Amino acid sequence: MSVYFSQTEHFFIDTLNLYEGYKMICGTRIYTSEAYGAVIVSITGTPGTGKTTASKILSKILGLQIINLNELLSNEFAIERDAERDTLIVDVERAVSEFQFPKEAIVDGHLSHFVRSNFVIVLRCKPKNLYQRLQSKAWSVNKTEENVEAEALNIIAGEAYEMNDKVFEIDTTNKTPNEVVEDILKAIKGKLKSQKYDFLEYL
Repeated sequence: MSVYFSQTEHFFIDTLNLYEGYKMICGTRIYTSEAYGAVIVSITGTPGTGKTTASKILSKILGLQIINLNELLSNEFAIERDAERDTLIVDVERAVSEFQFPKEAIVDGHLSHFVRSNFVIVLRCKPKNLYQRLQSKAWSVNKTEENVEAEALNIIAGEAYEMNDKVFEIDTTNKTPNEVVEDILKAIKGKLKSQKYDFLEYL
C-alpha cells in the first residue's frame, strides 16, 4: 500500500515543562509500563492535532520509547517524491510487515493507525482551529486546506476504525497537552468512553 506522506510535516507543540506536566497528571506517583502491561499505543491524527507533544508526555509517564513513524517511513520506506504536493509516497504496508516493532512502544505519526497496536488514539481538532494551527507554521494555503478537509471528513478516524479494535478519539481543540494525555491514560486504563466526532458542520 502506497500513501502520501508530507516530508516537511511538523506538529503543533505547546511550550510546557514535561516533568511538571506528568507530575501534575499523576500526582506523586509516576506511572510505569508495569502498571498497564506490555502495550503498543499508536497516537495518530491529522497534522496539527498535537500527536508529538502528547507522545512525549506519555513516554515520560509510561517509560516507553517513542517510534517516530514519520521519520521511519521517510528514511527507509519512501518510494518517490511528489514535488507538486511537497510529499513523499511511502510504502506503509511494507514498513508494517518488515519493521520489527518492540513489544512496548508509543508510535507517533499520522499513519500510526496502520501499525498493529493495543490502543489507537486518534487526536482530533475542529477544522477552524486546525486551520489556524497549520497556518501558524507557515504552511501553504493549499496544503493547509487539504489537511483541514481531511480532518472534517474524518479520514484518519475512519481508517483507524476499519483497521483496529480499540480506537479512542480525543478532541484536542480546547484541551491542554496535559489534559489530552490524561484522557489517553484513561483510555488505556479502560476508563474513557469511546466517542466519535463529526466535524463536517465546522467546514
